[in-house]
Amino acid sequence: MTAKLILGKDVSEQIYGELRQRIESLRSKGIVPGLAVVLVGEDPASQVYVRMKGRKCEELGMHSVTIVMPESTTQDALLAKVAELNADPSIHGFLIQLPLPAHIDEKAVINAVDPSKDVDCFHPYNVGKMLIGEPEFLPATPAGVQQMLVRSGVDIRGKHVVVVGRSNIVGKPMAAMMMQKGPGADSTVTVVHSRTEGLADITRQADILIVAIGKAGFVTADMVKDGAVVVDVGTNRVADPSAKNGSRLVGDVDFETVKEKASMITPVPGGVGPMTICMLMANAVSAAERRAGI
Repeated sequence: MTAKLILGKDVSEQIYGELRQRIESLRSKGIVPGLAVVLVGEDPASQVYVRMKGRKCEELGMHSVTIVMPESTTQDALLAKVAELNADPSIHGFLIQLPLPAHIDEKAVINAVDPSKDVDCFHPYNVGKMLIGEPEFLPATPAGVQQMLVRSGVDIRGKHVVVVGRSNIVGKPMAAMMMQKGPGADSTVTVVHSRTEGLADITRQADILIVAIGKAGFVTADMVKDGAVVVDVGTNRVADPSAKNGSRLVGDVDFETVKEKASMITPVPGGVGPMTICMLMANAVSAAERRAGI
């Protein structure tokens, strides 16, 4: 048995089709959903990601603003820019691209974002709303994973979901979302991480295994139950002399061996990756709809 692939491109195209209709409806009322991204410094991966966000906004007919600030930007200058975006009526949502330079307090910047424009869902207000099952936004990557499962016909209700990793960006919110009441959730959730004893014994119990631990090839075939659904959120660059630039992207799952045991699996690249920007766009459109009272 070789697992069926769950591809982010296919799922995101479905969602973009729905978003285009919602954006068209807003534009017919004179509202153009606006998304801004602030990039501090010159991190190459962040630059690529920010460019992709801007391009997708334009494709969808949204208002896109990219603000690039030098590495030497002070915290006060960045907080002033946040205040400016909070007050700008043409911007319905914005995010500060992470990581920030070491001299800037990430937490202080995140806390300064107006929660109604916090499309990354990093502000404590939005994290709390999500935890109690009353979300205004969902964090993009976990929301993307959930949509991939739902739209691929995976039965989640009552199933055992094991989340490998406990980051604030993926692991913790993923666990919180999957245990909520309602569609796309209602599962029993276990979280394991680098300090978990008997980790493989727990991952082998998973009906749905979601891996976001940041270690290339961490989950191997012996850690996966036959027929499990495996979602690989990891993105790791490893050396590969045969590749043009000497390296390639791999996930946190040993794809070649695990695909022979799983019933469904996401590849890296091409799996969860495209979903993050897709769900970010969905959050920006939702923010514009809320502002318009829709």
